Amino acid sequence: MKKIALFILFAIAVLSQKANAQTNQKQYGLGFHVGTLEYNGDLGNAFYKFNDPQILGGISLAKYMSPSWDIEGLLAAGKLGYTPDRKPNQFRGNLIDFNLYAKFKFNNGKLLKEDALIAPYLFLGIGDAYYKSKYVSYVKLVSKGYGVDFDFPFGAGVQVRLGENAALKIQSTFHYSNTDTYDGTKGSRTNFNDGYLFNTIGLVFHLGKKDTDKDGVADKKDKCPTTPLKILVDLNGCPLDKDGDGIADYLDKCPEVKGMASAAGCPDADGDSVRDDQDACINTYGPVKFRGCPDTDGDGIPDVYDKCPKMAGTVELKGCADMDGDGVTDDVDACPNAKGTIATNGCPDTDGDGVLDKDDKCPSVAGIAANSGCPEIKEETKKIFEQALRGIQFETGKDVIKKQSFLILDNVVKVMKENAEYKLVINGHTDNQGDDAKNLTLSQNRANAVKKYLSDKGVDASRLTATGYGETKPIDTNDTKEGRAKNRRVEFTVQF
Repeated sequence: MKKIALFILFAIAVLSQKANAQTNQKQYGLGFHVGTLEYNGDLGNAFYKFNDPQILGGISLAKYMSPSWDIEGLLAAGKLGYTPDRKPNQFRGNLIDFNLYAKFKFNNGKLLKEDALIAPYLFLGIGDAYYKSKYVSYVKLVSKGYGVDFDFPFGAGVQVRLGENAALKIQSTFHYSNTDTYDGTKGSRTNFNDGYLFNTIGLVFHLGKKDTDKDGVADKKDKCPTTPLKILVDLNGCPLDKDGDGIADYLDKCPEVKGMASAAGCPDADGDSVRDDQDACINTYGPVKFRGCPDTDGDGIPDVYDKCPKMAGTVELKGCADMDGDGVTDDVDACPNAKGTIATNGCPDTDGDGVLDKDDKCPSVAGIAANSGCPEIKEETKKIFEQALRGIQFETGKDVIKKQSFLILDNVVKVMKENAEYKLVINGHTDNQGDDAKNLTLSQNRANAVKKYLSDKGVDASRLTATGYGETKPIDTNDTKEGRAKNRRVEFTVQF
């Protein structure tokens, strides 16, 4: 028995040494307990029967070792006794018991959360008990038992969290004794020594000042409770900061000179996280990889070496770019996305008419600058369109073209076939006689009729656009017969 006891004491000591360095919780738990003491021995067994309960009380002190282990001591005192079935035989006595045991907790962060509401545990330890008892049969003293006994407590319990600082504790502890004289007699009922069972309920209060970083300043007063171990701190528990720049000396690369956190505690005039003593551009914000110099266009060439600092380029062109590869860098290229020539400032002139494509409305057909790069409309063509303006006639109130208008339209067809670059806009108009909506419809239908005639004669319909405006765009008064005649017209406009 002594060897077993020594082994348990050694195991508890090892756990204590290992766990003390790991604890970061409130270290102590003071408990107050009350319950029943139940006997098992030569006279019988009262475990969990509660027909002859013996009351006890106790006080405990637990030390947190690790998330999985606690060491706990329990001092308990109470009545010890048992009444056999054949009354008035009685075994009665007093017991004072001290236990020390290691407790394994299931709420260790692996099996259950450390702050679990219900936290079961198991325990095993050693104990020492003082007892004094007597066995009476039919009012006659039969025998007495007393002494100091070495016992082995083990059992299980559960703690129910009541808050940060308290818990309800329910526990059942079996004590296997080292003697068979608790009941004042030795019998043949069992070959085991006497034993007893504590069934208790109690309140545990968590005590101790939490000092997470072990700097000697309790967390309640510690303004920096997570300071690394072995770092010198001030009275508030914060690391020393000689230069007062807000960066602790142990992290400060320049502890004697006030600096910035972004520069590891060193001065940084431009705030680019490059210390001034290492910054090639002290007063200009820039990345670390360029020693604090900026690269505005992000082309990998610092501005101090970049001929085009606001436009991403290549090393070969000294930081400039030439997207269209025409030999004119984009910073001076008027058309950076279209290949041109140096003479045209980097812009193309596809049709070679002297009007750059970006300004040329007819970039694939040579024209004149006065007509935005499109060919000049010949005078005879203009006359044909003017003739059409006055000469195309329709059946009254209808969109049917009169035969005398065919010759004029045939001339328009000839013009369109000879000038493939032309696109013709056909606009129909009416006077203000009659219903406005009907006039609008009539003008659209007449424009469509002209478009169909031209298309039927071989002009690609995709080159023709027909729109009716009704009476909305008069060119003369509608108060006279002559004015209304002018307003009833079909206009042609050439586009490119």
